[in-house]
Amino acid sequence: MTTYFPAPSSRLPRTGPGSDGLLRTAFLGPVVLDAGGELPDVQLAFETWGTLNEDATNAVLVHHALTGSSHVARGASEEDGWWDSLVGPGRTVDTDRYFVVSINMLGGCYGSTGPASLDSQGSPWGSRFPFITIRDSVRTEALLMDRLGIPRWHSVLGGSMGGARALEWALMYPDRVERCAVIACTAASSAEQIAFAQAQLQAIRLDPAYAGGDYYGADLPVAGLGLARRIAHITYRSEAELGDRFGRAAQDVEQPFGGVLPAERGRYQVESYLDHQAEKLVHRFDANSYVILTEALMSHDAARDRGSLAQALSGATARFFIAAVDTDRLYFPGQSAVLAEALPGHVPVHMIRSPIGHDAFLTQIHQLDRELTEAFFTD
Repeated sequence: MTTYFPAPSSRLPRTGPGSDGLLRTAFLGPVVLDAGGELPDVQLAFETWGTLNEDATNAVLVHHALTGSSHVARGASEEDGWWDSLVGPGRTVDTDRYFVVSINMLGGCYGSTGPASLDSQGSPWGSRFPFITIRDSVRTEALLMDRLGIPRWHSVLGGSMGGARALEWALMYPDRVERCAVIACTAASSAEQIAFAQAQLQAIRLDPAYAGGDYYGADLPVAGLGLARRIAHITYRSEAELGDRFGRAAQDVEQPFGGVLPAERGRYQVESYLDHQAEKLVHRFDANSYVILTEALMSHDAARDRGSLAQALSGATARFFIAAVDTDRLYFPGQSAVLAEALPGHVPVHMIRSPIGHDAFLTQIHQLDRELTEAFFTD
């Protein structure tokens, strides 16, 4: 269910539990972008849980990861949320106490303006969709914040790409963020992170069906997007987890060691697992949005145009919560430590301990319940 709010000058109405987890859309008008481009008619899709109190002091913003959506928690919908263990009635982010907002990132494909959106002539943006940054996303989200009548976030939380958005919120709008949690993310994308991302982008762009980004109405570039997902998913899991879970076992009756020609051999279980992950994504995500959001994350650098990292972070006034996954081989715990050390004051790095790697920020977030509650949610 989607509710539209076409009046750009009006505030969006306060919501209650009956609309928890139901997608809505706000129309925000033109947005000028970091790289110099412009989007003339931006809309952001978002969901809310709980009720904004009278003095608007209980609003919590939760950001999704690269291929995530605004559906953080189940709420009144029929679909489980991706952080149900963290957000909901009686959870760490208690929707009986807090008004939770989650926004589909600009450039995404779950309701916000993105490459698949129609331009003023009724054609998909496709290859003409401009380059965007994490800061562009945050700047646009601030417009929605105004429309919701929220002067200041009680807290902003995010993991992976969502952590980059949370960090930029604290730096771009220090007077509008009281608390900021950056989980399984860094101050800037490293060379290795950019390298992994570039391989994924090339997988998509080299798919003939991609057609330079103008494939709407034709065959979708599922082969390229699927390969990109395989590359990415390897970085989301640890070597130990893949070894313990799959080892060198064959997939059912398939024979990976056999066949006269390479094309005739069967698959190992780990190959089947990657195929499954790819198949799931290509049916729910747009390849152009994958490119746009990946490039935005590649550009993530808290110190860009702000001096050294310490100088960039010196103006932040939020109370920070930094966390990492001990087996993360995409965003190393040491990179979280660099961010924490550069922040004003003493900021510890909390640790999710799990054998699975980066994805533990989603599946094992409950390990941080006590620390997050003590740091952010005891008032």
